[in-house]
Amino acid sequence: MQQKINQVVAILQQAVRDFSPVCFANSLGAEDMVLTDLIARNFMTKRGLDIEMFSLDTGRLPQATYDLMQEVSERYSVPLKIYFPDSKAVETYVAKNGVNGFYDSVEARKSCCFVRKVEPLRRALRGKNAWVTGLRRDQAVTRGTLEMSSYDADQGLQKFNPLLDWTNKEVWTYIRLHDVPYNKLHDQFYPSLGCAPCTRSVTAGEDIRAGRWWWENPEDKECGLHEVKPILLKRA
Repeated sequence: MQQKINQVVAILQQAVRDFSPVCFANSLGAEDMVLTDLIARNFMTKRGLDIEMFSLDTGRLPQATYDLMQEVSERYSVPLKIYFPDSKAVETYVAKNGVNGFYDSVEARKSCCFVRKVEPLRRALRGKNAWVTGLRRDQAVTRGTLEMSSYDADQGLQKFNPLLDWTNKEVWTYIRLHDVPYNKLHDQFYPSLGCAPCTRSVTAGEDIRAGRWWWENPEDKECGLHEVKPILLKRA
């Protein structure tokens, strides 16, 4: 475990050294809480993890996620900035599709995700040279080709996935070992968390992403934040 922790810190150090300013997109899931803890432990220290941290409030999050958001702000020294969707864009979407129109089609659902997630993300990444995520390769079939570090052509900056090769067991080992706060919905069989109307609990044996957009095919289960396949960047 310590070897993997050291590897993550080394990747984060590389990000800061080569691509500053860097930000961390914190979804407040279990993986992202591991990164929150690691960044906070090394924030502005000799290890130099000067990484900004933000979350997206879609307006449809579960109460447990808001509770964790508050706990993170109170516990950790790294400020957690919250970005909200544009209110007029949300109003336009709802007027056209209805409050729960995202259930009607993949197109309608991805349009909702764009308004509530993708556009706020773009604002959050503005002015940055790199961003960090808690994505893991075994989370979903859509994430099998991810790299630890690659150029995100869609966002126009470098993207780091330092927990890419961690297992779910390793994530929770770290959380228990360091008493890291986590979303209490995880205790109710919600391994993957998003907006409340688009997330359900899973049963034993189901894929960890089975509770996300459960009415859609697995290959469609991305919101647009991580959907574009990045191109490897070769630095001189």
